[in-house]
Formats: sequence, C-alpha cells, structure tokens
Amino acid sequence: MSDFARFRGTTTYLTSDALEAAVNCALVLERPLLVRGEPGTGKTLLAEAASEALDLPLIRWNVKSTTRAQDGLYVYDTVQRLYDSRFQDKDVGDIRQYIKLGPMGEAFASERRVVLLIDEIDKADVEFPNDLLNELDRMRFFIDELQEEVVARQRPVVIITSNAEKELPDAFLRRCVFHFIDFPTPELMAGILRVHHPDLDERLAEQAIEAFYELRTMKRLRKRPSTSELVDWIAVLRAAGVADVKLSAALPFLGTLLKKEQDLVAFADQLAGGGRWRS
Repeated sequence: MSDFARFRGTTTYLTSDALEAAVNCALVLERPLLVRGEPGTGKTLLAEAASEALDLPLIRWNVKSTTRAQDGLYVYDTVQRLYDSRFQDKDVGDIRQYIKLGPMGEAFASERRVVLLIDEIDKADVEFPNDLLNELDRMRFFIDELQEEVVARQRPVVIITSNAEKELPDAFLRRCVFHFIDFPTPELMAGILRVHHPDLDERLAEQAIEAFYELRTMKRLRKRPSTSELVDWIAVLRAAGVADVKLSAALPFLGTLLKKEQDLVAFADQLAGGGRWRS
C-alpha cells in the first residue's frame, strides 16, 4: 500500500481495525466500498472522515426513491431550453449550457481525485444498482446530446451506504468491497462520547451508557436508539444540569432516545412488568 494514503480515521471519527482494513482494501483495489449497518453507526460520516483523512474533496449523491442512475451522470434541461427559446434572449443552439453534470459526472470530470458518497443506495428502484455497473467499472460515460464522452481524470474513492432495506444484485455486490459496521461496544461508545463531549463527567457518562445499552436490549422496541441519539441525549442532560440517570419511569428526556409511540408504551409496560429487559 506504499502508493496509497492509509485511512486511519480522524480525531472526530473513531474506527475499528476491520473498518480501516475495508477502506484501505477499497483504495488498493480501486473498487467501491459498500457499507451497511443499522442507522446511527456512522456510515455516512465515514465518507466525510475519508475525505478529511485523505485530503480529498467530497461529492455527495443522496439517493431517493425517485432517483435514476442517469441523474448521477448528467441532466439535459429541455424545459429551460424551451423556456429560453420563447423569449429569444439566449442562443438555444448551444446545448452545452443546458447540460448539468450529476454527482458521479462531477466526480469523473474533476481534475482532482475526490471521494464520491452514494448515500442510501437501497432507497432507489431495485434496478438502480445494476444501472450503475457499467459506469462504475469503466469510469466513463457518454453524453448523447453533445456526442462527447466524459472519462474520469482521477478514479474517485467511491463509498456506498445501505440500510439493507432491499437486497442488492449479486453482480453489483461482486464489484464492491463490503463492510458491515457493527454497533459500537460500550468501550468504543465511551470514546465517541469523549469526542462529542470532551469535558463530560465520567460518572454521568457511565450511567448514561449503561441505561442506553440496557434500553437497547428491549425486544419489543421497533426503533432502537442510535449513537447520534445518545449524543443528543447527553447534551440535553448536561444542559438541564442532570447529574445522575438510571433506567426507570423517571428517565429524563426519554423522547430524545425513543421516537415511536409504540416504543414509549413498550418501555412503560416493561417497567410495569418488573423491568426484565431481555424477556
């Protein structure tokens, strides 16, 4: 790996050896890194950390249910061209001014190497990943309206996140380096909290982490609290001057951790039943 900058996380993004190995493997192979994990495990933040650690610009492509692969390459704004033709104040014969590169197109056209984040790829149509295969493999695409080909000047570092909402095609998976981000251990979580709350009282941190992980063991929870929600919860606890917390009916600011009415009911029922969290 002498020709590549090694990724070791950043001061604000703590990693595991396995995650670092996955990122560095993707760098060596020049393949997309597909990252899965439950919400709040830092999948999206990984791209930001890689951008910072490798000193590369970050280009984001936030995938939605209506996103098409073509949107990531370029868009031909025919509506704007038609509008301009009505008022005859522009040279509508110059089609180039109506071509706008998408996130992947920008990454290919960039003179510098960039980090390209394709965020939540499984939100799109089931065929969306397959539609990206050719361009991700060849690092080039053709603009029909201009009869021009855009070829990547520098192969981008591609990080793709998935919440496992849909199965991704095998052909797509074969072309990726895969890593599943495990939920942080209590020890790693303590380190994460120190990053976000450097002067956090150690006793409050221990109590909050204990209550947080015990809460996550509830089998009836539909949405278990994530790392970001724990960070927010502690911020509220500190702002309110709370010095001690324990899992009870009086747990302060519970709505910061539990976001569904059914989960609040399940929490109350669990306490009423004696608080046997793993039953």
